[in-house]
Amino acid sequence: METLITERNSYVHAHGMPFKGKILMVASSPTNSKQTGWPIGFWAAELTHPLHVFQEAGYEVELASTEGGEIVMDSFSNPTDESGYSAHDVISLGYLNLAWFKELLQHTRTLSEVNANDYDAIFLVGGQGPMYTFRGNKTLENLFASFYESGKPSAAVCHSVSLLLKAKKVDGSLIVEGKTWTGFSNAEEEYVDKAVGLKIQPYWIEEEAKKLSNTIFKVAAPFSSYAIEDGNLITGQQQNSGAAAARLVVDQLTQ
Repeated sequence: METLITERNSYVHAHGMPFKGKILMVASSPTNSKQTGWPIGFWAAELTHPLHVFQEAGYEVELASTEGGEIVMDSFSNPTDESGYSAHDVISLGYLNLAWFKELLQHTRTLSEVNANDYDAIFLVGGQGPMYTFRGNKTLENLFASFYESGKPSAAVCHSVSLLLKAKKVDGSLIVEGKTWTGFSNAEEEYVDKAVGLKIQPYWIEEEAKKLSNTIFKVAAPFSSYAIEDGNLITGQQQNSGAAAARLVVDQLTQ
């Protein structure tokens, strides 16, 4: 395993690229949907596409999850899944052929093992799992708030922004108070529900976000690449927005 970790970390030094810092990515541990009964977890592209951006920019990435240990991707996000839904995702396919990446998915850190002072930014990975494992998760809320309130780039994409529906700052106000942000839209939820033939999610993020006061939740055309930067809070709309959100993180770190 040590050889695999060394291989992973040395990636950022390829072609003489200097080490620039460390970014924490957080994904959902495996769980089961109460809506569908499906096993759910993280969405592959929402991990691999930002990871690619970070590594290409010279940053080391460490991965934590809500319970630690092995994490699993939502089946429709796996480019080798028989559904063919994500067969176009060559970035995820490439990572899945790397031994160190497979090892990374098997041995994530628990949130309690993470010290925000060790990292330059945080990036929350989306998927179906966060709808259950992120919203109301006080440990993750406090971790994210510690990054945000220290001025570090604090990013979330797609359904991982469910955390922001309740996450608060030390003064008790919501992190998104006075902020403009985005996440999986009502139109996208409706499209997916119709395609599958049942209601997939226990609630819709856009619907819940619009119940909050003094915050602006904006969305772009369904499944387009769309990310918002409001101060050091960075959010992406869905799986096609992860790289855009990651580039905003890198831009802030290199300013």
